[in-house]
Amino acid sequence: MRLAAAGCVAAAAEAAILVEHAPDGPTLERWVRRREAGEPLAWITGVVAFAGRPLAVDAGVYVPRPQTEELAARAAALLPPAGVAIDLCTGAGAVAAHLRAARPGALVVGIDLDPVAARCARGNGVPAIVGDLAAPVRHGVGVDVVTAVAPYVPTSALRTLPADVQRYEPRVALDGGPDGLAVVGRVVDAAAWMLRPGGWLLLEVGGDQDAGLVPRLDGAGFVGVERWRDDDGDLRGIAARRAPISADP
Repeated sequence: MRLAAAGCVAAAAEAAILVEHAPDGPTLERWVRRREAGEPLAWITGVVAFAGRPLAVDAGVYVPRPQTEELAARAAALLPPAGVAIDLCTGAGAVAAHLRAARPGALVVGIDLDPVAARCARGNGVPAIVGDLAAPVRHGVGVDVVTAVAPYVPTSALRTLPADVQRYEPRVALDGGPDGLAVVGRVVDAAAWMLRPGGWLLLEVGGDQDAGLVPRLDGAGFVGVERWRDDDGDLRGIAARRAPISADP
């Protein structure tokens, strides 16, 4: 099979997706050539499945990963039915779109630095704002849930990513600085003043980044830190609650 020869790990599944979405034979042939060259499958078909729903992904926008579905599900469980959620680094709006579907009575807004990503998120039904993290948000808004799949790959580890990811996907969505927490740390600081007391922050991280992140969370006034891992035991995310206001006099 051509895709297998090109190094696609899930060649059969990808071939089936291409066949399903291609409107005709010539288009299918062009798409196969693009995938052979390493272009992300979602950019070719214009769509990716996320949390059981189709999500549009424009060329140039970070492709949502299946492991992010756990973060989206946890955030939906924590978001009150009529609550407020802000999805930082929203990208195509995957997490925000899931929250809107799970909590149709809630206000969910996405923010991304990249105008192309924000436009893509809007196409997925997410009210998306172009801005640097929480810069567009007014103080005292009282958010219930803040989510972020910020870039968290350490700069030195970028070279270990699959060749097609290195070649095509936006570096700004991947490069998290020397320890991978440069942007994540800023998210913590922003969430500390956006969240209401008792509100939740959910972050996607990996490796042993919780060791460096927990002190940052503690210092920003977060409590109740929770971690989740995948089936292989690898860290996939961390959640923390903004300390409630004490009832003591």
